[in-house]
Amino acid sequence: MSENNNYDLVIVGGGPGGLSAGIYAMRAALKTILVEKGLAGGQVTMSDEVENYPGFSHISGADLSMKFADHARACDLETAADEVTAVEPGLEHHTVRLASGTVLKSHAVILATGGTPRKLAIPGEDDYYGRGVSYCAVCDGFFFRNKTVVVVGGGDTATEEALYLAKIAKKVYIAHRRDTFRASMILQQRVEADCNIEVLWNTVLTRINADDSGVRGVGLKDSRTGETRSMDVDGVFIFIGFDPNNDLVPAGIKKNADGYVVTDEKCETQIPGIFAIGDLREKYARQIVVSAADGCIAALAAAHFVETRRSVPDTCEIPADLLE
Repeated sequence: MSENNNYDLVIVGGGPGGLSAGIYAMRAALKTILVEKGLAGGQVTMSDEVENYPGFSHISGADLSMKFADHARACDLETAADEVTAVEPGLEHHTVRLASGTVLKSHAVILATGGTPRKLAIPGEDDYYGRGVSYCAVCDGFFFRNKTVVVVGGGDTATEEALYLAKIAKKVYIAHRRDTFRASMILQQRVEADCNIEVLWNTVLTRINADDSGVRGVGLKDSRTGETRSMDVDGVFIFIGFDPNNDLVPAGIKKNADGYVVTDEKCETQIPGIFAIGDLREKYARQIVVSAADGCIAALAAAHFVETRRSVPDTCEIPADLLE
């Protein structure tokens, strides 16, 4: 870590977006540090197989993460294995505080903290994530071609993903704890019309059964009667919500109703020099390649911002109301 802890750019988070930002920042000759409390690669490391990242017809999530990290190291990106506890905007520099007590100062900050799928918190869910349990049909649906899967949820995302899986899988069940969907009417009509989808009303999952080769079935309970039973399936897709990891987003930065950070096309927030990328940012699609693209865009924009600060220090003052 730099002796004076002053940087052009601090990147918070080491997933595909953060590592991509680091690569582009180093190529732009920015003095950069990336802070990540866990493994490089983020949630991607938990994916057993990735087949939709350009250039790789088949690669494990761990291997793809390693390639990202190796590329960043080859660019001499400085990293710190620490937890960021606060990001504080400033007029001259932004401040990033770490759990170790270290305080970093930088012209620009890229927040790449990602998001977290909401979980059912049932036995087997964590143990078999990436081995039959998934939170992304577009990412993992291909592996369940001509197999039987169950989708959990009743909103737009659950019904959309079930319709997507119905084109791939042999049979798709939707387990919903209520007797009506929350999804839009057009999606409900499409689900009803799809002969490959069967809805299990008033049904919750109680456990995920598996063996060494992956998921083999689920335990079900009727939410009205309490009656329990088992059902054989090859995969479980859970869509009960997704929460952006926005705890570090400074006050004054706009978020939408679901907590995602609103940015411009440069991934910049209302506070000059603070950027949000990846699953933290409001966007249409949440894929590895999109997060990597966000990292590129934010790093290039940060480089331009830093150069502006170097040449004209007081051209980008932060409105007082955003610092309150």
